[in-house]
Amino acid sequence: MRRTVLIFGMCLSVQASLLAAAEPAPAEVQMTQATGIRGVIAANATLELVAEGFKGTEGVVGMPDGSVLFCEQNADRIIHLDLDGKSTLYLDKANRSIGLAIDRSGRLVSAQSQDPMVGTLAPRRAVLVASFNAQPLVKPNDLVIDRKGGIYFTDPLPKPGFAFREPPPGRKPLLLYRSPGGKIFSLSDGVAEPNGIQLSPDEKTLYAVNGSHIDAFDIVAPGVLARQRVFAEVAGDGLAVDNQGRLYAATRTGVEVIGSNGRRLGHIAAPVRVQSVAFAGRDRRFLYAVGEGKVFRIRTLAPGVLTRWK
Repeated sequence: MRRTVLIFGMCLSVQASLLAAAEPAPAEVQMTQATGIRGVIAANATLELVAEGFKGTEGVVGMPDGSVLFCEQNADRIIHLDLDGKSTLYLDKANRSIGLAIDRSGRLVSAQSQDPMVGTLAPRRAVLVASFNAQPLVKPNDLVIDRKGGIYFTDPLPKPGFAFREPPPGRKPLLLYRSPGGKIFSLSDGVAEPNGIQLSPDEKTLYAVNGSHIDAFDIVAPGVLARQRVFAEVAGDGLAVDNQGRLYAATRTGVEVIGSNGRRLGHIAAPVRVQSVAFAGRDRRFLYAVGEGKVFRIRTLAPGVLTRWK
């Protein structure tokens, strides 16, 4: 854990000294009263608009110091947002990254869509996965990294004209796993519309958005899944999880909160379509939600998983 903090501390100080502040300023304080959800958010909790004016907001991820990074996708860059809501340019020319995660070594790993791949962006760039079964990836969307450094990720088939690379003939949507040693495994052929992806706190269950619902899988071994089933009838996007195993799904109207048993617990309404969610803050008790060029956060009763930065 200490090594992770030191690596990212060095990365942030270098980035801050070399890169100019991002154009959008912190938003005027705007609070939206939320409906309390038992064990999740208090009855008097408010959804706070932290920053706005970005050219698309995707792939939010909490950092070891409590701040966040997110993709400003249409500007092709990664933005750093501190705990006070000040935004700075963290990294330019991000290969149109969509999803972000931080691995156990402190590297920033992303699902990249312009030259489609899963790869590291910081502290240095490297390609981790660019193809599977001799076919190139099309538009990697989201990823999550396990404790051993294995990467679960999705590569859906976008509608024609919505990707920089058209799918090869016969290509199917992919749900893949990259082992720490670099081997690539196909996890399931039964996910027709993969999107957001997440692990349970104990890493025994994998969750994957599949069109109008969220699927769950038992993880038999790293890269080996069993017992695919519909976990929740929620048309989600990005996913986050708290330390009690509750799942938080970005949706068109806010964030849906789902118990570890698949039961819907409540909804955090937002004035925009939310595309990505993540826990951050020094105690991991802020849920950040991004979408339509805006960044929101809400104080939670339960923290995110302290050992995972996605």
